[in-house]
Amino acid sequence: MFNQSRKNIIIGMILVMGIIIIARLFSLQVSDNKYSILADEQGKFRKVVYPDRGILFDRKGRAILRNTVIYDLMITPGKLKGMHLDTLSLCRVLSIDTTEFNKRLQVAKKTYRASVFEASLSDEVVARVNESMYKWEPAFYLQERPVRDYPFDAGGNILGYLSEVSPAFLEAHEGEGYQPGDYAGVAGLERTYEKVLMGQRGIEYWKRDNRNRLTEPLENKRFDTPAISGQNLHLSLDIKLQELGEYLMTNKVGSIVAIDPKTGGVLALVSSPTYKPSLLTGSDRKKHYTELVLDPRSPMFNRAVNATYMPGSTFKTLQALIGLQEGVITPNTTFVCTGAYYGCGRPMRCIDPGVFKLKEAITWSCNTYFANVMQRTINNPQFGSAVEGLNQWAAYMRGFGLGHKLGIDMPSEKGGLIPTPEFYDKIYGKGRWNFCTFRSVSIGQGEVNVTPLQVANEMAYIANKGWFITPHMVDSIDGGDQYGLLDSFKLRHYPLNISDSVFEAVHDGMQGVMERGTGAAAKVPGIVVCGKTGTVENYYKGVKQKDHAFFAAFAPRDNPRIAIAVVCENAGFGSSSSAPIASLMIEQYLNDSIGSPERKARLEALAHTNLMPKRILDEIRKKDSIQAIKKAELERKQKEQMKKESQVADNGNLNPSVESGDPRKHGRKGDESHKISMIYGALISYHENGSSWHSKA
Repeated sequence: MFNQSRKNIIIGMILVMGIIIIARLFSLQVSDNKYSILADEQGKFRKVVYPDRGILFDRKGRAILRNTVIYDLMITPGKLKGMHLDTLSLCRVLSIDTTEFNKRLQVAKKTYRASVFEASLSDEVVARVNESMYKWEPAFYLQERPVRDYPFDAGGNILGYLSEVSPAFLEAHEGEGYQPGDYAGVAGLERTYEKVLMGQRGIEYWKRDNRNRLTEPLENKRFDTPAISGQNLHLSLDIKLQELGEYLMTNKVGSIVAIDPKTGGVLALVSSPTYKPSLLTGSDRKKHYTELVLDPRSPMFNRAVNATYMPGSTFKTLQALIGLQEGVITPNTTFVCTGAYYGCGRPMRCIDPGVFKLKEAITWSCNTYFANVMQRTINNPQFGSAVEGLNQWAAYMRGFGLGHKLGIDMPSEKGGLIPTPEFYDKIYGKGRWNFCTFRSVSIGQGEVNVTPLQVANEMAYIANKGWFITPHMVDSIDGGDQYGLLDSFKLRHYPLNISDSVFEAVHDGMQGVMERGTGAAAKVPGIVVCGKTGTVENYYKGVKQKDHAFFAAFAPRDNPRIAIAVVCENAGFGSSSSAPIASLMIEQYLNDSIGSPERKARLEALAHTNLMPKRILDEIRKKDSIQAIKKAELERKQKEQMKKESQVADNGNLNPSVESGDPRKHGRKGDESHKISMIYGALISYHENGSSWHSKA
């Protein structure tokens, strides 16, 4: 009985397996002949369809980053066999020599699939390739590819750029759909949101005729896979405000960051000098990239989130908040300033002596007042020791968003520095320091460092009376945020429990700055602004330089809609440069225009004020001189090389490994002139074009 049951089980298993095998064979051989059809290379062409990358829109729905089409020249090495390829004519069209041709050919032979032989062809080259394509088919063909287009050509440091994926990138992102020759975001928002912007490639299969021309879709597109476009991003950025900021910062080194305090959305993020994003797309992108990298002005360095500065007197607003909250001062606490703070045995100078309460101390930026405030905070008996006092002070600063990364959706954000007891222990030895060791920190000098983004966020925190939302560029993603990229930008942060009355006292002082104090020259007509100027000591390689100018503000006071920070390097007092720039940015954003002729004239005067540091100008002159020498030498060598190639070409085939046409049929002299002009173009150093700003809807 048992044996019979086991026999039945075995027979059943055999029958089931047989049915599965038969069904599978039927599927492969009868129901679906896809593989046999696609395996037949003869008369068919596999075309990769690149998806449209996601579009970026500003806060008013204006497309600031979209797509256009360019062409790559593709090669399928396996189809070179038996061809009589006119190598020389192709080299001439692409402006390369046969050595470079063979080098690329060897790289292409490493894969059996088609790969990019020459990327991002200019319109002129595309026309020349199309005209002579019959000479190089079927091994070569043109492949269209969507690339980025910039309607406003602003915000280069925000948007970022695309670059061809490297072997290291492919290895790190294996299984994510990338292939050699693909492009991916490597900077800015293109990098941060690559996962949602990239989309998914498609595949089309076409029939070929006996002259290798595409005729019709294979099997009525039965085997095609449609491309899926990337997701669009909607930014908090106001592109017209961004344009204005970049214009105002012409020939200056520094940054502007403007934030909507209620949402944390970044309205403008200017890093200067900057670059036009269109430079890093199209056929000349590699040349432009090299020029930008070598530019002494470092236009690709995003100073808004990557550069750190001493905050100067903008820091005094935070010292006031801590002093008031800890009870070491009140709004009526008075200190006498005789022109310097003498509490540590050596004077710390102050510009405007007098007798100050808190409001006046903020209004006139009294160093003596805030040195006393921090000294009282650190030595507060409630803390028991200076060590604990500094710990508590540093905890406040971290709560204000300093000393750590905020988490903006931009690459390479810096966290700055807020000193702690451990920091000073490493420098001076454990416990071998006191307030006098770091008294300059009380006025935003010394060992404290912040980014412009952090200062703008600090203003948002003060404007909101105790909370902020993490600053961010992207508000929403079409089709939903499936990866949770925006989750951290939805929550209010209440890091400290500071009373509204404390904030009001600081607001009073900041309003005084703009109405009669150090920022009075930067008033905004009809708008109550709360601001704070800052002048930052500046050293380069140990040598004292002209001070940096800082300014931070929010407006309007009663219903804050913009918080802003401006820093101009080597510009002197914050009241004379950074504050006027901020006032125009505030006016433009809140009023959607610059009103009076006087204000427009002020705008133009600021935009045409050259504050480029002397050391950078010296570096530019030195670089230009060196490049002029190299240019002449390379031109001489290139002429010699072309002369040798011409002699060799007249004697026979430049590339004996691949049969070519007769080089004497082609206009060599014109092509040589073209090569010379190419070399000139590659050697010209980058210089920013003149620009102007226009307020448009």
